Amino acid sequence: MDDLVSTQWLADHLDDIVPVDCSWFMPSSGRDGRAEFAASHIPGARFLDIEEVASYDENGPPHMLPTPVGFGSAMEKIGLGKDDAIVVYDNSPLRTAARGWFMLRHFGAERVAILDGGFQKWMTEGRATESGEAKARDVRFEASEKPDEVVTLAQVLAGAGPLVDARGKGRFEGTEADPRPNVAGGHIPGSRNVPFASLYNEDGTFKSEAEIRRLFAAAGADPEAPFVATCGSGVTANSLIFAARRIGNRETRLYDGSWSEYGADPKTPKRTGPA
Repeated sequence: MDDLVSTQWLADHLDDIVPVDCSWFMPSSGRDGRAEFAASHIPGARFLDIEEVASYDENGPPHMLPTPVGFGSAMEKIGLGKDDAIVVYDNSPLRTAARGWFMLRHFGAERVAILDGGFQKWMTEGRATESGEAKARDVRFEASEKPDEVVTLAQVLAGAGPLVDARGKGRFEGTEADPRPNVAGGHIPGSRNVPFASLYNEDGTFKSEAEIRRLFAAAGADPEAPFVATCGSGVTANSLIFAARRIGNRETRLYDGSWSEYGADPKTPKRTGPA
């Protein structure tokens, strides 16, 4: 199974695959991923709530990665096994399937792909759906973490490596206010900006490998070199990590706290304007 599968491929292999809806929305959108899943989803799908399956510090950044034990327990609760062949998808403008893909692989699942175009494309093509809650499955998910895939604020400040920021240009340059209170505008000094939305076509499918390389290079980021991906809160940065993997670069890491942690800290150095 490739890392990226088409809607036709999934339709042809649906009996052997566990689809997982990872849709998540900013609170201001008024949309509810769980409610939308209950109303309509790909047959046999499970719902992975990336807001709920997380580790929280009352004063820390949102939806940080949970502990391995916590993640494994959550996956068993939704009926998802570590050895399942999994295809994640979403119906979110934030392309949150990439976050689900990263989480599942980070905690030990080996066979995980993203549905190219997501639920939007599946629905546009008139493919089968079902509603209601997912049926229970008796499965095991013994999670084991890959700690080298994630960096901390301390590591970023110490020079963890080249940084690529997935936020939009306005937030990166500081011309748009951050949507979270008490978070400054701007970016981490030295970081480059490849907005996650630029990696996708209008129909939600990924752009070609050649175009991905061009986008990174145009931002002053080496698409072949190891880098640390960052964003607003550790979600859209995963589109950068997935895109890098598509072009053969597997030496990428995630700054999970991202700007919601870095920008909220008055002691961290910050820059505004273009990279």
